Parts: sequence; structure tokens; C-alpha cells
Amino acid sequence: MTGRPQFLGIYLNDHLTGSAAGVELFRRAARVHRGTALGPPVASLAREVEQDHESLRRIMADLGIPAMRHRMLLGRLAERAGRLKLNGRLLARSPLSDVLELEAMRLGVEGKACAWRSLEALSGSDARIDVARLHELLRRAEQQIHVLETLRGERAAQVLTP
Repeated sequence: MTGRPQFLGIYLNDHLTGSAAGVELFRRAARVHRGTALGPPVASLAREVEQDHESLRRIMADLGIPAMRHRMLLGRLAERAGRLKLNGRLLARSPLSDVLELEAMRLGVEGKACAWRSLEALSGSDARIDVARLHELLRRAEQQIHVLETLRGERAAQVLTP
């Protein structure tokens, strides 16, 4: 148990790094899809993901865990590097990019839900953790997963059907 504070700090900073990358991905997707059918739900999700990022920062502050800013920069750089993928087109955006990005967004939200569950498990031994807030964040993550899976399924059917 002596390593818990150190491990918790590393764990939450890892999630904060992933969250920073997720915020960038959702923002970019919202811009790309502005004016399309994907636009409104992705823009709504982008706002929620930004709020969730701030919630994680507040939880870390409540626990006395400092954010490692250099790691968040790495998360943003990783998101940009993730844009460089072979998707069937060299110069233009491929429709396949939508499917892959929706999958990446879903995976990110799944990871966020895991972090909320881990914190929930710690709440019994740490009164600084607001269990009601975690339940709300977890419920929202589950809704986000549902929306992303619906969008992903629809877009995959459009793009991958011969």
C-alpha cells in the first residue's frame, strides 16, 4: 500500500494524457463534420469530453496530484501522429477515416470509464473522492459509448458495404 499515492499519480496522469489527446481528436472531428449528419452528435460529444477532462483535473487537484503538463503535450502530439494513417487515400480525407476515428474515440471513452471505475473502487478508503460525481461521470461515459457505437456502426455500414 505504500506505493499507492505514487501509482495513483502516475495512473491519473496517464489518463490525463489520454484525455488531452481525446479532447484534440473530438475537437478536430467536430470541425471536420460540421454541416454533416455526424456534426451535431460529435460536437456534443466534444463538449462533454472537454468537461470530463476538466473533471479529471479537478479530481486530481482534490487528491493533491499535480498534472504533469509535459505528458499532456505528448498526448496532443500522439493525437496528431494518429492522423497519419494509411486509409486508402494520400492527399484527401478517406471515408474510412471516419470509421477509424469513431473507433478511436470509443476506445478513449472506454478507457475513461475504466478510470472512473478505478476511482470509484478507491472511494471507500478515500473520502476526498466524490462517489456521486463519479457515478454521474460513469453514466455519461456509458452514454457516450452508446452514441459512438451507433455512429460507428452506421458509418462502417456506409463505408464498408460494397
